Amino acid sequence: MARAWQHPFLSVFRHFKVDEWKRSAKEGDVATVMDKTLKCTVYRVRGSVSASNYIQLPRTGTQSLGLTGRYLYVLFRPLPPRHFVIHLDVFTEDSQVIRVSFSSLFKEFKSTATWLQFPFICEAGTPRKDAAGVPPTGARWTCLQLDLHDLLLVYLNRRYGHLKSIRLCASLLVRNLYTSDLCFDPAVTAPEARRAKLPVTPMPREMAFPVPKGQSWHDRYVHIRFPSDSSKGVSTLGQKNGSLPEAGLSALCSTGSAALSSTAAFLGHVPRLLPHSAPFNKPTQVSMSPEVQMHDPAASCRVPSAPRPLPEISMSCERLEVSSVGGPSGRGQEPSAWAEATDKCVNSTNVHVSAHELAVVPVAPEDVAPHEPPCREQSGQQAALGKNRFQQRSFLPDPILRLKGVIGFGGHSTRWVRRPMRLLACALWTKDGAAVVYPCHAVIVMLHVDTRQQRFFLGHTDKVSALALDGSNSLLASAQARAPSMLRLWDFQTGACLSLFRSPVHVVCSLSFSDSGALLCGTGKDRHGRTVVVAWDTAQVGRGGEAVLLTKVHTDADIQAFKVAFFDETRMASCGRGGVRLWRLRRGGLRSCAVDLGEHHALEFTDLAFGQDLDSCTLYVCGRSGHILEIDHQHMAVRRARRLLPTQTPSGPLPKRQTFSSGPGIAISSLSVSQVTCAVGSEDGYLRLWPLDFSSVLLEAEHEGPISSVCVSPDGLRVLSTTSSGHLGFLDVPSREYSVLMRSHTALVLALATKCRQEHLATVSQDHTVRVWDLVTLQQLYDFTSPKEAPRAVAFHPTQPTFFCGFSGGAVCSFSLEATEVLVEHRCHRGAVTGLATSPDGSFLFSSCSRGSLAQYDCAATQCRVLRVAANVVCQDAHMSPNALVVSGDSRLLAFVGPSKYTVTIMDTASLDELLRVDISALDGTSSRLDSAVAVCFGPAPPGHLLVSTSSNTVVVLDTTSGRMVRELSGVHPTACPSLALSRDGRFLLTAADRAIKVWDYLMQANLGCQVYIGHSEPVQAVAFSPNQQQLLSVGDAIFLWDILAPNERLPPGSVRGSPGAPPACEAGPGMRQLEDTVSGADGLPRWQVPVPSQASPPRLGPCAGLPEGGDGAFSVSDDEGPSEESHGPKGLRQASGSALLVKEADRVVDAACGAAGDSWGLSMPPHPCGQPSAQSPRRARAQPAAHPDSCEPFMSQGKASSLAKSVSSPPASSERLHLKAVVGYSGNGRANVVWRPDTGFFAYTCGRLVVVEDLHSGAQQHWLGHPEEISTLALSHDAQVLASASGHSSTASCGQIRLWEVPGGSCRQLISHRDPTVRALAFSPDDRLLITLGYDGDCTLALWSMSTYELLSSTRLPEPVHGVAFNPWHAGELACVGQGAITLWLLQQRGADVSLQVHRERIPEEVRAGKLTSLCYGAMPLLYCGSDTGQVCVWDTRACRCFLAWEADNSEIGVLLCSGVRLVSGSDSGRLRLWAVEAMLELRRKGSGARSSSVFMERELTLDGAIVSAVFHDSMDMGVAGSVAGTLWYINWAEGTSTHLISGHRSKVNEVAFSPSESHCATCSDDGSVRVWSLASMELVIQFQVLNQSCLCLAWSPPSCGRPEQQQVAAGYSDGTLRVFSISRTAMELKMRPHLAALTAIAFSADGQTILSGDKDGLVAVSRLCTGMTLRVLSDQRGAPISTIQSTSKEDGDFGVEGTDLWLAASGDQRVSIWASDWPQGHCELMDWLSFPAPALMEAPGCPVPSLAAFCPWDGALLVCAGLGVHREVIFYSLRHKQVVEKIPLPFFAVSLSLSPGARLMAIGFAECVLRLVDCTSGAVQDFAGHNDSVRLCRFTPAGRLLFTAAHREILVWEVTGC
Repeated sequence: MARAWQHPFLSVFRHFKVDEWKRSAKEGDVATVMDKTLKCTVYRVRGSVSASNYIQLPRTGTQSLGLTGRYLYVLFRPLPPRHFVIHLDVFTEDSQVIRVSFSSLFKEFKSTATWLQFPFICEAGTPRKDAAGVPPTGARWTCLQLDLHDLLLVYLNRRYGHLKSIRLCASLLVRNLYTSDLCFDPAVTAPEARRAKLPVTPMPREMAFPVPKGQSWHDRYVHIRFPSDSSKGVSTLGQKNGSLPEAGLSALCSTGSAALSSTAAFLGHVPRLLPHSAPFNKPTQVSMSPEVQMHDPAASCRVPSAPRPLPEISMSCERLEVSSVGGPSGRGQEPSAWAEATDKCVNSTNVHVSAHELAVVPVAPEDVAPHEPPCREQSGQQAALGKNRFQQRSFLPDPILRLKGVIGFGGHSTRWVRRPMRLLACALWTKDGAAVVYPCHAVIVMLHVDTRQQRFFLGHTDKVSALALDGSNSLLASAQARAPSMLRLWDFQTGACLSLFRSPVHVVCSLSFSDSGALLCGTGKDRHGRTVVVAWDTAQVGRGGEAVLLTKVHTDADIQAFKVAFFDETRMASCGRGGVRLWRLRRGGLRSCAVDLGEHHALEFTDLAFGQDLDSCTLYVCGRSGHILEIDHQHMAVRRARRLLPTQTPSGPLPKRQTFSSGPGIAISSLSVSQVTCAVGSEDGYLRLWPLDFSSVLLEAEHEGPISSVCVSPDGLRVLSTTSSGHLGFLDVPSREYSVLMRSHTALVLALATKCRQEHLATVSQDHTVRVWDLVTLQQLYDFTSPKEAPRAVAFHPTQPTFFCGFSGGAVCSFSLEATEVLVEHRCHRGAVTGLATSPDGSFLFSSCSRGSLAQYDCAATQCRVLRVAANVVCQDAHMSPNALVVSGDSRLLAFVGPSKYTVTIMDTASLDELLRVDISALDGTSSRLDSAVAVCFGPAPPGHLLVSTSSNTVVVLDTTSGRMVRELSGVHPTACPSLALSRDGRFLLTAADRAIKVWDYLMQANLGCQVYIGHSEPVQAVAFSPNQQQLLSVGDAIFLWDILAPNERLPPGSVRGSPGAPPACEAGPGMRQLEDTVSGADGLPRWQVPVPSQASPPRLGPCAGLPEGGDGAFSVSDDEGPSEESHGPKGLRQASGSALLVKEADRVVDAACGAAGDSWGLSMPPHPCGQPSAQSPRRARAQPAAHPDSCEPFMSQGKASSLAKSVSSPPASSERLHLKAVVGYSGNGRANVVWRPDTGFFAYTCGRLVVVEDLHSGAQQHWLGHPEEISTLALSHDAQVLASASGHSSTASCGQIRLWEVPGGSCRQLISHRDPTVRALAFSPDDRLLITLGYDGDCTLALWSMSTYELLSSTRLPEPVHGVAFNPWHAGELACVGQGAITLWLLQQRGADVSLQVHRERIPEEVRAGKLTSLCYGAMPLLYCGSDTGQVCVWDTRACRCFLAWEADNSEIGVLLCSGVRLVSGSDSGRLRLWAVEAMLELRRKGSGARSSSVFMERELTLDGAIVSAVFHDSMDMGVAGSVAGTLWYINWAEGTSTHLISGHRSKVNEVAFSPSESHCATCSDDGSVRVWSLASMELVIQFQVLNQSCLCLAWSPPSCGRPEQQQVAAGYSDGTLRVFSISRTAMELKMRPHLAALTAIAFSADGQTILSGDKDGLVAVSRLCTGMTLRVLSDQRGAPISTIQSTSKEDGDFGVEGTDLWLAASGDQRVSIWASDWPQGHCELMDWLSFPAPALMEAPGCPVPSLAAFCPWDGALLVCAGLGVHREVIFYSLRHKQVVEKIPLPFFAVSLSLSPGARLMAIGFAECVLRLVDCTSGAVQDFAGHNDSVRLCRFTPAGRLLFTAAHREILVWEVTGC
């Protein structure tokens, strides 16, 4: 009745008495005038500024109109030549105010969360460019009809409440405003409607415009309905009868004219207001332009081609859940019918909408159920009209899809529940116990347990939060999660929705029916978080009535479970935290009383159940503490309490039968009671069945996760259980068997893949699992879990029982379905894998990553291998999408979005040659914004089309040969479509965006018809057709399987489906396997086919492409210390993975332009084997990315920003206060930089600019210092007396430096300068008389040195890079080099003092398939082994200068080769170290190409933690040492098949070091995300905590006051703002919190160890409590600059005149230091002092800002020591008592690190100039020490001051302090 006064319409001006201006307001030029057209008084609002001239209703902004009418009618006329604006403030049902504005001033549609702006374009003739929206001179009166309900729902997904205010701004004439719930037609009068029997509502006389006799309404006025055609109205006229009266025809004719000649239209990309159009008896097809032109009123009447209207749909009063369908399609019935009709759920399982354009996504699936329209007789004329009007029709059958099955379970988590395991995973038995009912997100499923058939209850638009079934199984109640919660009552037998109503509860958490179904109770929370209990009378629902709200009660009691007693529907019980309450419904009100629980009153109860005996008065309640209480609900007393306890046997881990006693209990989450048993589900994963006396366990079943609910069947023979891990099953009590009904992903499903020859489906999810399903039974077949990296993409192999998966860390793994194991893992990507695709013929696999790289794999064999990796070819801005990479059906073409989001690239799948690149942004030249590609999909071939989904909501069809646009589908979805699929016959197109799926008839060439299907509660991630093309799949929140109801059709030849083409993608020819074996050389013969080099190969091809500039340059790594998944340990003797390849003798004939093969190197070089792009190449030039250390490049400097100072005041050795004790780390970016002689025990390696000589038995180190830069390589003479080391150029020298060291004494024998800036390789001749050096940068020179005179004997400048050099051990005058495409043999000839070199160059045979050789070693004379960048090892006969054998030793670049006798070791960039048996090589050499290669075997394989860069082995090859790019040295024992850490350092820059109070251990953190704990005695790694994809920037060790030594903790701060606390004793993370939004830069414990102080890069300091994990306060005094230092110490209370026992400081990068006194237990914190200094005017190292350093003086607590503050290079001592600087110590450079020794008055200062300075603060003496290769940005004394740790980049030096 509250709205009755507004019915049927309301005159706004009259009701609010606008003429009195008491309840309304006017501003500016507002007047009443007489209008000649309307012949009445109207209001004129004019003025140059719209905001200053307006009419406003109501008068003030605090008032509200309160108008609830759905439609607002605005009768107005624009006043030329100025603009006008109309503002509407609308209240939504959730009390949100939305402003809706219409103006001719707006140029385009704009939308925010609270404002919608619609442009109103007025045009007459051709508009001027500067006045596109200015009303024309002849602007007519307009009836603007606004559907406020649909307006909010379409554009903001909000529900209309009422109209709050209106403002009409200049310049316009306005007659009146009206609101109504009726949809009026202004062009039809009441007499006309009655006479013609038109099914329309004519405009009331008061609202109507006058129409002179003989004229048409549309000739004089304009009617605009927005959103357009929101009801049928007159759009269906002409379909009822064959002819119409003259008046009706006249009116319709005029309407049709107006439809084309209206003077106004709203424009925008998404919304578009079009004039109302009616059908006309003369079909004329008109293409509508974006702007509606003004035509002569006398023009002939024409009507645009109208789309087919929506089918009739059943709507309810809650139409707010249904979105309107935009575009010109319209709705299926009158809006008045929507408000009056009762919602009926469709009984079938199909849910769809037929429409031309879906305007908004949130559509209720049940509210758009299709019904066949009634049959009508039509005349031929009307049939022709229909045929033309319905060009944009929905294709038949309608519906074309039917939901067949759903794979999923649960899905909703209530935010009011405290524990995360409390997911809505409830399931109910039916009365007969034959089926179960459970929710799957927004769908309710009834599953028959024997047949496994599913039936669906469809209607909810959000996740279902509660279910209840009455005792007779006639009513099912459900509630959905989205507030305000909507409830549905279903006829359980038919599936029809009987009632839909809104709950007064904000979120419904539980529902419970009485046994008769006459009462329904629900509990939940209101919008303020208070608990609410609601009761409804549902007795009349099944008889056509509605649910009646009986009562609503607020309570302070916590409710976790609520149930109505089956024996008395007026009695209920609830339980929750702290109590059990009994409820009673009396006289329409609910009353409750708490049960006296005694000592159990503080427990948290989770579930309850009534005893099933009718004479029983027992209530069973379970709790999280393990208690089960038996309560007499009549006497409200506890009868007995029991507790479920775990009991362990003394000798084994298996639990005995549980007891009910005292002690720590097992948390019980649910219980269910039958007449004789009680089923209990607990969080330990056990379902236990007890007798009612709980004397012993009858049955128990262990689950994979915590149990969330249990339910005993009515007959007590089956127990249903659900788990929080998504499992649904039941325990059959008589047979004692457990059956799984459904398994489910527990997070969003990201991608899917189908198996061609089998009905298998693979899915990946955010729950870190990869699952394989049977599409016939919908059961899970396999489950692969990846706890560390999330799977992102998946693809099946077309012919083999394997599938591939891409992960977030960049890994691509191959899984075997037969062996259920990982076959191989590739890590070619440095970013998350975004796409994965296999070619239909099974030859290739392709993957792309977020860093823009594209990888190609050979997957024809079981062990797939990497063929190529191209960097910067795939779009880096693209999100993960199942359509990121696609391969054509004929396996010839590969398409993807890239290199930018505006382009799409098509490549050849075999060679990765770029065939076509299309600029998507340039396809629409008229658009003002750039369009980008979102997804791609190939069509069937021929004709060879590529479908591209774009950001402008269109699908563009491109010709794959020319790149021209063949077709364009606009307005496919309201948002960009991330997934699309085309059926194999080209008949149906699938698109998915947000929660909607559309099926298109792709064969329709004009105005494609589509059907829309809804059911997912979250955005659809991927869609695909099943392998048999009879079903389609959609994944998102769950997996939906849809039946395609369309019959198979045969098209005539020439059509898409009838065209000849490639065979089906999933079929392989019978000879395919044999052909693959022939090509791969499985029979031992040479390959007959080799890849043809492309004319313009993709950039940076290789197993691991370089990253673009600015990348982090590091792989994501595992946190395990041991080998990765491929480190299988010892392997049995097996044949090489890629069968060995015998190569015919290399052809000696080369191009004339290149000269003969035997000629010496000259200026004319043979062409690059992969080809170079010509100047006429149409492809765009791409910059080559920088090489990565994991590639074949021999040495990559770490890219430091500083160099060694020119003058260092090194102290005499006798008076040094610091002695270098140990070095932690190994230079993994060097090459061949480790040497070892097992016979003498000499072992040396490099770390920065140091040569570290270590005793492997004692661990003692010697450190040889002398190089000015980082050492690149080492070489040891054969007599082990001389060690040669080489480094790059420095700031003082432009040449590289080579030092020769005496091994026995460790002194430098000789210093040699090399002309190249960097030395690539060193090698001694077999007699140690000569030393060969190979340059890298600059001239790339090969130099020969005499070891007796150290003179340069020969120097040869090489024309191209060479990757390795080695002396022939059998001939001192012969050496070999390998490089780009060739091998070079050198012969030394010495005549007296003159030395000459003869050179012979042989090209790599094409059969080897290698672009360059990267490593070499000599074997038995005359064999030379060479490794290539493709993983091939080729064997050369140095006498005949020919390659006679090659085999595939790895799938990535071979960087290390070592040979001794009959064993060969290869090390690759993939981290694999392999041992080969090559004893048959000499025999193969003698037999030539006729020999078999089956004698090449791999004996062992080990996988290390990174690319192999160095290796040295014993002569027997049984043991050795290998170095990886990760900075680790491994001891290799082939006999045992083990690898052991020798030296281990951080991968990236070290940021902090902290010490245990006892100085037994220290901890370091690094940019690699690891926290490592070391033993100070041996400096060996003890513990490592790894966090992937984050940098650990700061670290602190808990002080001794924190507790016992075994309770020591380490706090670490990370780049994502998180703070983690690790327990050293338990080696586990104890706490994780996020006190900051920015990266943490400093951290410290308080003096008592219970509080943590942390600072971030934004200058905020957070104070957090360790025991609770809560952040107590945040200090923002230093906001704006990163916090560089936080230090805390203790003080006496009252010292310095302030309270508190803690004294702490915070220094920030803006030269400010704050000192605070605090007492954290008391919550006291006071600023004690503040220091601020001017910033330095000059930085020593540009790009490296000087940090602000501050520390409390350990020998004087009243002193503060600061550095980096102010403009001077100095250290200052500041007195906290006197508030002044008391001492200054000058420095040569700005300090970048600072530490003070607690044991002596020593101060260590690190400089960016790679110098460490030690200052004696007593005497003022200073000593400088060099040893680091980079800025010394970290120095820390141990607590006792005996040791000093310094760090530069990733190297750590440990110094011993003497004289302490």
